[in-house]
Amino acid sequence: MPLRFLVVGCGAVGGIVASHLLESGQDVSSYSSNGGIADAIDARGFQLRGDGPARSVAGRVSRQVPEGPFDVVVLATQPTHVEAAATSSLPSLAPDGVMVCLQNGLCEQRVARIAGDARTVGAVVAWGATMPEPGLYDRTAAGGFTLGRLDGSSDARLEEIARALECVGPTEITRNLAGKRWSKLAINCAISSMGTLGGDRLGPLMQHRFVRRLALEVMTEVVHVARREQITLEKVSGTLDLEWIALTEDERRASGSPALLAKHALLYAVGLRFRRMRSSMLAAIERGREPAVDFLNGEVIDRGRQHGVATPVNTRVRSLVWEVAAGKRTPGLELLRELAGAS
Repeated sequence: MPLRFLVVGCGAVGGIVASHLLESGQDVSSYSSNGGIADAIDARGFQLRGDGPARSVAGRVSRQVPEGPFDVVVLATQPTHVEAAATSSLPSLAPDGVMVCLQNGLCEQRVARIAGDARTVGAVVAWGATMPEPGLYDRTAAGGFTLGRLDGSSDARLEEIARALECVGPTEITRNLAGKRWSKLAINCAISSMGTLGGDRLGPLMQHRFVRRLALEVMTEVVHVARREQITLEKVSGTLDLEWIALTEDERRASGSPALLAKHALLYAVGLRFRRMRSSMLAAIERGREPAVDFLNGEVIDRGRQHGVATPVNTRVRSLVWEVAAGKRTPGLELLRELAGAS
């Protein structure tokens, strides 16, 4: 029997996943608590662009969590809502079903406390999307998924889910989900926060040397905390080796070196490749919603404190993001220059 999917959350990522699964002929139901998004999709379908020809994928969105049982519940909400989403959809999950976490951060552990370790799967997202208006989805960067279980095991169900998600992008299975997650966390802490505070897409921001330096400082702190967590970091999207990109003490003191130049060049290239990517935290703030900074930089700060690892740059980043969310600061290069001067 084909898998029955429930996609919870129809924001940028959830909308892309739901629409592509529908296009590929999968059995998909979608749920959103946002009436505006649900109304737009019901009226016009999922409007897609930036990924092949512009098109509409017919679909409907439930305003209440539909009854199951579903084999796969895809949690595509913001990290701030993931626990509520897991709790509300748990009754609709089949006894042998799984919840797949698409969120950035370390949300699998939170979901596992609700659904159980055996029914929790992580999916590291290596692509980008935005939702400029309800029901309109813009794929801003190509890529796929890395799936994994908390205990590192694999099985036929995980392989079946991976095959189904190939319609969105290349999908692999890892036995080191924690290593992939922490590597992506380091990137998110840098890229998402720079985008939020800078108020721009990744490409223009990464043209500035001081912004790249800030990103390196943020990622270095995350790598230091990950080491104390005894995490074996793995490359993200096959390109970023976080152990290598972390600044050494000499590089932190030096104004330049061949290795430092190479690290700046890599971040510049990342900015070019993902130049259209826009921070989801910035989008959340613009919509009057709570940013997920506590699930990203905040997670690093809290775990760093537990291990006695200082995280001053991430601490300042989190504070500034909350000030932007409160309307006390305005995103832009000047705000990032202020952060660079205080780091």
